[in-house]
Amino acid sequence: MAGSPSVPDSSASLKRGVLGTGSLVFMVVAAAAPLTVMAGVAPLAIMIGGIGAPAGYLTAGVVLTIFAVAFTRMTRHVGSAGAFYAYIAKGLGRAWGLAAALLALVSYNTLQIGVYGLFAAQAKATLADVFGLDVPWPVIAFAAVVLVLVVAWLGIDVGAKVLGVLLVLESGILLLMAIGVLTHGGASGIDAKSFAPGAVFGPGMGGVLAFSFAAFMGFESTVLYRREARDPERTIPRATYLAVGFMAVFYCFIVWAVIQAFGSEQVVAAAGGDIAGLFFTAIGTYVGPWAATLMHLLVISSVYASQLAFHNAITRYTHARAQDGVLPSWLGRVHPRFGSPYRASIVQTVLAVVVIAVFAIGGADPMTKLLLWVNTPGVVGILVLQTLTAIATVVYFLRRNRSVSTPLAVAAGIAASLLLSIATYILVDSVGLLTNASATVNVALVSIVPATLLAGGLLALWLRARRPATYARVGEGNGEAQPVPEGIPA
Repeated sequence: MAGSPSVPDSSASLKRGVLGTGSLVFMVVAAAAPLTVMAGVAPLAIMIGGIGAPAGYLTAGVVLTIFAVAFTRMTRHVGSAGAFYAYIAKGLGRAWGLAAALLALVSYNTLQIGVYGLFAAQAKATLADVFGLDVPWPVIAFAAVVLVLVVAWLGIDVGAKVLGVLLVLESGILLLMAIGVLTHGGASGIDAKSFAPGAVFGPGMGGVLAFSFAAFMGFESTVLYRREARDPERTIPRATYLAVGFMAVFYCFIVWAVIQAFGSEQVVAAAGGDIAGLFFTAIGTYVGPWAATLMHLLVISSVYASQLAFHNAITRYTHARAQDGVLPSWLGRVHPRFGSPYRASIVQTVLAVVVIAVFAIGGADPMTKLLLWVNTPGVVGILVLQTLTAIATVVYFLRRNRSVSTPLAVAAGIAASLLLSIATYILVDSVGLLTNASATVNVALVSIVPATLLAGGLLALWLRARRPATYARVGEGNGEAQPVPEGIPA
């Protein structure tokens, strides 16, 4: 059958029915890296927004929960495992869908690759402080790239188990810190000043919202695992709600607890004086020095878990686009034994190596350059995709498929569209807080998002004119298509 590229090969397909609700939640929450978000970013949110910072995380969670209502109501009508891309294609048309697909690939890749800078910086500091070793950051980053590839190669079920263990450990150390603080009554008694109107609506809260939405990056990736999920019509919506709800409450509680550790009157000064060490000081004071050392080690595993989760999401996105015919078909092939999209994994790994090498050769700082500069287009891009998806749900239910429309889905879609548009504006307006770069650099980084959408739109026009059959399949996958087997020409 060498001349028939459509012949399926069950031995070369993604593993079916191996992910339940819990595994999907682990994937999503691990991608957000709770310990890293808290220990590495929350102190900056406190310094900028003051003691009202916990409310920022809760607000972002509420907005994204409203979005999830519309998002998941449309899931049963979207067969493709293409996440935002497929939803936008269904609601706004194939051209917008293809533009969104390209933006998603760029955004997920920049998020994943940029975080190698954070991993390298955190691991380098920990190896020096705990073991007295001085390891160059590029060596650490390249080692992390290899470790991510190995686990991803072994299949999604192995990755889910690894992520589950790491997520429990990093969440546990944060809870241990919070319990220690509350048990000792904090620095000057426990209070709820963080939720007073003056704190919630104080100056600097716009910046806090920018950090807060960034803390939920990747929550929508549940739908990327549609083909590997058990009973996806039930598990995907359930996992999405659980993931968003957990992160919103958990982030809010942990940030509030660390504020109590230093006292509502002193915490802003404490954060400003030691951004990197705020959480480590808190757990060392209220639990013990051993806990601070353990937290340092778990920050590394937290970042690794995030890398693995995002890598899995990227390879599923690439796999789905290859099956649609938008990307070369050989990218859609999966490992005959492990059922992993190993071709997509290799390509993503090579891309990460190239980007890390460029920054290393240029003598760039892994935190201020590789992390912040490379991550920023991804954060903005994902929020833009969420906004477009919310709009697409409204259009889909009102214009394209009124027969399945419900008042709740439409209302949630409209509310999410407005709220996410505001959040996107706030994020772009506050992007300097994320990058700590010049206005010129900030404009260049943000411009990557509209430039990518434009390129995707032009690609859509080209496909419509030159490859109409491929264009007609955009966003129409049924989740059952098989990749071209090994040995059969594409």
